[in-house]
Amino acid sequence: MKLKFTTSTVIAAVLTLTACATSPTGRNQVLLYSEDQLAQMGSQAFTGMKEELKISNKSVSNNYVQCVADAITAQVPSTVFGGEWEVVVFDDEQINAFALPGGKIGVYTGILNVAENQHQLAAIIGHEVGHVIAEHGNERMSQSTLINVGSQAVGQVLAANEVPQSGPIMAAIGLGMQVGVQLPFSRTHESEADVIGLQLMAKSGFDPRQSVNLWQNMDAASGGERPMEFLSTHPAPQTRIDNLQANMQAAYADYQAAPSRPSCTR
Repeated sequence: MKLKFTTSTVIAAVLTLTACATSPTGRNQVLLYSEDQLAQMGSQAFTGMKEELKISNKSVSNNYVQCVADAITAQVPSTVFGGEWEVVVFDDEQINAFALPGGKIGVYTGILNVAENQHQLAAIIGHEVGHVIAEHGNERMSQSTLINVGSQAVGQVLAANEVPQSGPIMAAIGLGMQVGVQLPFSRTHESEADVIGLQLMAKSGFDPRQSVNLWQNMDAASGGERPMEFLSTHPAPQTRIDNLQANMQAAYADYQAAPSRPSCTR
């Protein structure tokens, strides 16, 4: 029996009922959650992390990270977040940082060993804040909601039509969604955040050319142990470098026009 519905048609039907938006780079988005909902979730998650993880008590590192973060967040539109950003340095050797809706920034001490100067740290924080500006968290949650709705609908259609081997078909659909939708979507978000972060650091007075050095350092720190780009949620370092260099001319013009040059020291 020929089926009348597919995952793509179910999701397309749901999309007609959802809120569409445009990212800072002009990409179409579907956002199902309100800013207040995202800010509340971000605050709750941040509170939980502060309770579970050790917070650095080294004033030099804290002041250094705060200095860079203050310069970056000063460039964030008030429509994204108009309050005072909370910045916390977590005493943890993992090479990571993050920003959450509601004005929250977390930096792990491990990344300070890879970001060699204030400019490279600005590239990291700018990238993470870029995710917030582009509402990537909202978009990812919205995407998951739609995929779940679509997958459930396909399963119901398969069962109703007594399609043989529906289990393997659903498993194939799940893999297709992961490789064909979710992973490329993640890589798109990372590339978009790189561009937004590049703009933020340049307008803040940090040298955008140092973003390339940062990703060279990140590549070296990984020891080359990365999954193939097709199956990775993040672009390969060289892909990121190429993307940054493609946007470097405009960013460097913003850097030259910046009214001040931060001086953040460890």
